Order: sequence, then C-alpha cells, then structure tokens
Amino acid sequence: MDISYKQLLPNISTFIFDVDGVLTNGMLTIMPDGELVRHMNVKDGYAIKIALNTGFRVCIISGGTNQAVKSRLAALGISDIYLGAHNKIQQYNEIVEKYNLNPEHILYMGDDIPDIPVMQKVGMPSCPNDAVSEVQKTAKYISNKKGGEGCVRDVIEQVLKVQEKWDNYFDATLQS
Repeated sequence: MDISYKQLLPNISTFIFDVDGVLTNGMLTIMPDGELVRHMNVKDGYAIKIALNTGFRVCIISGGTNQAVKSRLAALGISDIYLGAHNKIQQYNEIVEKYNLNPEHILYMGDDIPDIPVMQKVGMPSCPNDAVSEVQKTAKYISNKKGGEGCVRDVIEQVLKVQEKWDNYFDATLQS
C-alpha cells in the first residue's frame, strides 16, 4: 500500500529545486544581444526566504548557466547553487555528503527527464503540473501549479504548515 505524500512532509528538512520549468515557466526571451531572460515568481521567492529563515536547507541544481539567475537565487539567501549541471545526480550526491543528509528527508522538484535520477533517490520527489509525463510518473506529489507560477511556494508552504512553521513566520520586511 502506497502512503500519502502528506505523510512524508513532516520529515522534510531540505528542498532541492531545478530552475527552468520549476522556478521559471520554462520560457526564454532572447534579447537582441543574445541574452536569455527568464521570469521568476516572487511568491516562490518569498516562500524560499521563509524556508531558509526557519532552518530549512534550500539548494538549486540546474542545467542552465545564467549568472543573473545565480545572483537572484543568492540574493534570496541560497548558498548551494549548482549551475551547468547536466548529470544532476553528481551535484545531488555532493549535497547529501556535504551535509550528511538522509535522502528520505529531501524534497526535490523537477520538471524534465534530467531530473528523474535525483527524483528516484529522494524521499519526496515532486513536480509542477506541467512537467513531462515521465517526471509525473516518478513524482509522489504533483503540484496544482505550473512551473514559474507558484509550484515552489506550494510545496514549501505545505511542508512548513505540516511542521507548524508557516503561520509562525510572517515578516513583512522579507524581500522576495
């Protein structure tokens, strides 16, 4: 018998997110100078800051290499940002070893084929509702939100609410 994803939420201590298709909607705007512009949801940023400020670890593993993305994520307080990661399991293993993490306590959210190897290792594989079908089959939780439209906020808020850390942490001065 499969257990409900909600039974996994109390044990989560670490969030790992992909960028394109999770923190963004997966669309790229190509500027005349060739720069690739992505759009991120401020509600996701706010939830990330609450997670960090309440003691959760938040990490990024992305195949993209955009330095503006790295700057944005670092400004939110994320220190473990791995860009240019095409074999994401390598960076995942580095994070697990660096912090001596139990994989069962990790929530990973991805949206495409390169995310599946990491999703198969963690206790709480999740994805936005517009993830590719293979990822949806691997996920224990599929957000009702699309990538870049609040799916990160959705999973963080659920974990923090179950652990009674959401309602206890509202700070209007948080910059997302």
